[in-house]
Amino acid sequence: MKRYIFLFLVLLSVCTMQAQRVRVTAPKHVAVGEEFQVEYTVYTQDIHRFQLGKLSGGLEKVYGPATSSQSNFQFIDGHASSSSSVSFTYVFVATRKGMLSIGPARINVNGQELASTPVRISASGSANVSRAASGGGYYDPQDDPRSPATTISSKDLFIKVSANKTTVYEQEPVLLTYKVYTTKNLRQLMGKMPDLAGFLVQEVDLPQQKTFHRERVGNRVYNCVTWSEYVMYPQMTGTLKVPSLTFHGIIQESNGFNPFEAFGIDGGTTNIKKNIVAPGLSVKVLPLPARPADFSGGVGHFNLSAQLNKKEVKAGDPVTIRVVVSGTGNLKLIRQPVIQLPKGFEAYDVKTTDKTQLTTKGAEGNMIYDQVVVPRQEGVVSIPPVKLCYYDLAQKRYVTLQTAPMDLKVARGDGTAKDILSVDLPNEDILPLKTGDSSLDKVGNLFFGSAVYYVLLILLLGTGGILSFCYRDRFAHRVDMVLKRGKNANRIASGRLHEAELLMLKNKNLEFYDEVLQTLWGYAADKLNLPVEQLSRDNISGQLDKISVSKEVIGNYIAAIDECEFERYAPGDEKGNMKRTLCTAMKAIADMEEAIKGTNPPARKKHLCFLLVCLSVCSLPLSAQTKADVDKMYQKGNYQQAVRGYEKLLKQGESAALYYNLGNSYYRLDNIPHAVLSYERAQLLAPSDEDIRFNLQLAQSKTIDNLTPESEMFFVTWYKALVNFLSVDCWAFLSLACLFLSLAALVVYLFVESDSFRKAAKAAVPVFFFLFLLDTFFAVQQVYLLDSDDHGIIMSSSAVVRKTPDQQSAEAFILHEGSKVRIIDHSMSQWTEIQLSDGRQGWVRTRHIEAI
Repeated sequence: MKRYIFLFLVLLSVCTMQAQRVRVTAPKHVAVGEEFQVEYTVYTQDIHRFQLGKLSGGLEKVYGPATSSQSNFQFIDGHASSSSSVSFTYVFVATRKGMLSIGPARINVNGQELASTPVRISASGSANVSRAASGGGYYDPQDDPRSPATTISSKDLFIKVSANKTTVYEQEPVLLTYKVYTTKNLRQLMGKMPDLAGFLVQEVDLPQQKTFHRERVGNRVYNCVTWSEYVMYPQMTGTLKVPSLTFHGIIQESNGFNPFEAFGIDGGTTNIKKNIVAPGLSVKVLPLPARPADFSGGVGHFNLSAQLNKKEVKAGDPVTIRVVVSGTGNLKLIRQPVIQLPKGFEAYDVKTTDKTQLTTKGAEGNMIYDQVVVPRQEGVVSIPPVKLCYYDLAQKRYVTLQTAPMDLKVARGDGTAKDILSVDLPNEDILPLKTGDSSLDKVGNLFFGSAVYYVLLILLLGTGGILSFCYRDRFAHRVDMVLKRGKNANRIASGRLHEAELLMLKNKNLEFYDEVLQTLWGYAADKLNLPVEQLSRDNISGQLDKISVSKEVIGNYIAAIDECEFERYAPGDEKGNMKRTLCTAMKAIADMEEAIKGTNPPARKKHLCFLLVCLSVCSLPLSAQTKADVDKMYQKGNYQQAVRGYEKLLKQGESAALYYNLGNSYYRLDNIPHAVLSYERAQLLAPSDEDIRFNLQLAQSKTIDNLTPESEMFFVTWYKALVNFLSVDCWAFLSLACLFLSLAALVVYLFVESDSFRKAAKAAVPVFFFLFLLDTFFAVQQVYLLDSDDHGIIMSSSAVVRKTPDQQSAEAFILHEGSKVRIIDHSMSQWTEIQLSDGRQGWVRTRHIEAI
């Protein structure tokens, strides 16, 4: 046992070998009024909280914290090692002379509190003071000989400014990019975009954590990064200027060679300020051609669609007309399309929904206009087409889009007033995550139909056939007698010793000794499964020795047999001899029972399991990201990180819970098409899950297109609900269980003599066999439904469906993100034929759709 404890401690020490440590980089001396930098580096990634220490009087925080992380991977002689760190950078200023201090910073790492060393800084009245080489330093660029003008040139650090177009039309989006090139250790860069005259400017969201890549410019290789991007919409014609912009940077350089850097001793750094001027540029804005009277102000490429949420209503009931403008360009600047209503309609205010996102091409997505109208006259009413005139940049001309007329059948009303606001969608929220471990149940890799399933099926069916054919008349009175004898040996021996005790009290010494002797021989025969003809002292000793019973216990048991035979005819106190013989026999049987139990393999397996548990527990902190970790990201509101985490886990294996949680993450990010796709895939793996069905229906209610579900007979719906009540593998396991119960009933029918049991078994065999066939049929049907259910989701903001697979073909209709379609033909590489639930079909670009 000591050896196992030692092994556990060794494993635990290995897992905790990478202790977290905190390194502080700060100058020793600064000048009053001088800004300086303090950097805390924590050598781990699992940081939950960072709290700066208490600042002494005379110190003010100017900026911070700026957070950055770094990971290093090394492969040496085939062995991989990794290290990671997170840095927190602050900028302070000294406001008075003297010794200043920053208290220890507190860092929470996996529930463990770490503390940094305190920082002490001497502030003097002059910026040109001596520096401590070991503690790092800060140099004023004006007084230090290594000033920016001499140490960092425009070839070491510069910014390129570029526009994707320098000659554009009015309202045509222009992408302005600021890209940083450096050969130095750039730690900080700040600059604010000024107001641009003549432009409407929107900043493109870029990751806050900048990632540099290497790029060659001339003969030098630079670390470069896209620092910021802006989309500009010119509002006037002529030559518009983008002025130069000054960025304020901080470059960190080491103070020369440091031989102790490998031991974690800081050799000191220098922070150098550098102003970088990004040059300006000019954009020539051309006027649009003569504008039509119905020009909407749109410039770009757009699509237009219109639909009714109902096609048949009663007079007085509200109807929603939804007009969707989708595409890329100045979507937010387009005037609202006008719906020309015929007489007999009462119109309400239009509700505008902005589902656009800013990209490098401008605003991309959908602008949705919902108008509630109430028909007052019955009959078939045709709502005129909705029109939109815009300037198409690709065709260099004005294009007028027009929807098809919409027919509405209005029946006689009942005279009751309807609540117009009731047409809005209910304000419901999605159900929470599925926490805990999830079993992998990948489609196409099911237990049903696997090799293991067929082996078990053949084994059970073959066993039943063999029993029915060959073993009906054999073993009628023998059902695993070996196991029964072994289990009942101790109970039978106890009963016979009790009988012997009663004989002793009646002074029947011969019967007493016969009973004890038969008990000892019978216990050995039952326990060791020895026939009567093989019972002997040598055979008992040999069999006990094979199962590792100790020599002492074997000797005591044989001695008890010898003593019983000797005392039977020994002279002297008969009652005393019988009592001593009974005690010896009872002790021999008790010792033997304990010894045989102690030789069972589980005792050894416990030690092995203990070691395996130790290994698994110790390896947990070193393992990869788990589902529980990603669930915590979601619960903290880090939905983008949760998306990346769930997608990474899905690459290891698919499960309904992972797809469900991924759908929740996308839903929180308002990415409805990916949410619908994830919920649909989750429902394929778990058709009977109510949570998945609810969230899927809620996500589908957020889509733009109002697609009528495909109608089917009620008994077809009931049948599909029954087939999908359990998953494929659940039906498979249930079918094997029923087959096993049928086989068990067959065994009872063949081998049990009781008439009542035989009658019950005779009825159970066909019942369970029928259930086996039924469950197997449901599993086969569900696999067929899964394989034939070839659907897809529209992933683009809008997709034009054409009548033939040709870009010049006539437009059939327009679909928007999140709509579910049936895939009919995907044999072509660039086109896919689809069909809607209402029977409409056509061809769409393959890039717009993703199969479930």
